[in-house]
Amino acid sequence: MQPLNSRFEVPAEIPCRVGIGLRAPHYRQILSERPAIGWMEVHSENYFGDGGQPLHYLQRIRDAYPLSLHGVGLCLGTTDHLDRDHLRRLRVLVERFEPGLVSEHLSWGVVAGRFLNDLLPLPYTEEALAVLCEHVHEAQDYLGRQILVENVSSYIRFRHSTIPEHEFVTELAARTDCGILLDVNNVHVNAVNHGIDPLRYLEAMPVHAVKEIHLAGFDRVHDLLIDTHGQRVAEPVWRLYRRAAKRFGAVPTLIEWDTDIPELAVLLDEAGKASAILGDEHAVSA
Repeated sequence: MQPLNSRFEVPAEIPCRVGIGLRAPHYRQILSERPAIGWMEVHSENYFGDGGQPLHYLQRIRDAYPLSLHGVGLCLGTTDHLDRDHLRRLRVLVERFEPGLVSEHLSWGVVAGRFLNDLLPLPYTEEALAVLCEHVHEAQDYLGRQILVENVSSYIRFRHSTIPEHEFVTELAARTDCGILLDVNNVHVNAVNHGIDPLRYLEAMPVHAVKEIHLAGFDRVHDLLIDTHGQRVAEPVWRLYRRAAKRFGAVPTLIEWDTDIPELAVLLDEAGKASAILGDEHAVSA
């Protein structure tokens, strides 16, 4: 799954199947029922502690399923220095659980040492790209791992942006050898919010660099789509995912659900829909 020129090794691969985000309400049910799901993904920061139930359950689930770590707090786009304590905790987690994938967001959320607890979008400029590349290099060198960087949803556009979003993401991958976590829901959200062409976005992504796909739900507030991860995947996102599966082939795909978490059966049902599309389109592309 890695490009041949990558200088990073991955200890275990995530299968080219559909996974779900592991959430605390489902720990015991997953362990007792062992649903036929391809893999699990967790938010890294939820497991930065030195002990306790979260790490206990994560170890047991890691023994049964491949695991991916997905971070929300490294703030790769900040103009501050990267938080070395955060990186240290992440490396400890990576070394303990040997995840198949490690990912972060194309965003910022800290300034002058103050953490804003949000995935804030960047202006798409050469200056922002240079900062982001420096921090991706630093993170990958420190972890000894390739990381994936996810495109984020946004609700504003910066007037001084000079680079289209899809070119910005592509150039980041080219300059740093990072992978791309393509959030198809975020592509759709930004397409509606900012009037961009989602199919052009998909066509611009380098096939070899897309290592994971996210699917999630959104809410609508008047004419604005909000990436809440609290709904089933919407039909336009399913259609866009079908196009993505046709272009990128069998890429590990995740069902994300972070607010108003439903019964496990709902996540498995969504995963089943994604699996059907992934199987159909991969068969066609093969």
